[in-house]
Amino acid sequence: MAEGAFRQAAEKAGLDCSVESAGTAAYHIGEAPDPRAIAVAGAHDVDISEASGQQLNAQDFTRFTHIFALDKANLAGIKSRAPQSTTATIAMLMDTVPGREGQDVPDPYYGDERDFANVWREVSGAAEILVARLQEAGSDANF
Repeated sequence: MAEGAFRQAAEKAGLDCSVESAGTAAYHIGEAPDPRAIAVAGAHDVDISEASGQQLNAQDFTRFTHIFALDKANLAGIKSRAPQSTTATIAMLMDTVPGREGQDVPDPYYGDERDFANVWREVSGAAEILVARLQEAGSDANF
């Protein structure tokens, strides 16, 4: 959902960028998003149904300027995989939101549609702030 929310915010702002979602573990590689995530994103005119699970790889640390984690466990996993040659800024997504720095985005998987809707609100709000900061500072934006 975070990738879809960012794509929507970037498109609305006219920001030309590349964004991909990836996991730190091999779970769900090649699988579509959870149907509840697809439904919530779709309710906001964002189609994530064609997304496919993939795992973070070494090239991502130089291919992207920023890598965001949604929770502390994934942040630790990302940092542990970062090669010495990394050029990407690694941070929590909620570090973009004043007053939410260092906070996790809750995992809605074991919840219901309301939990997915709450996560959409969190990630789409963070995406809008992130896009604004990237427009201001470009790829040098720090979080």
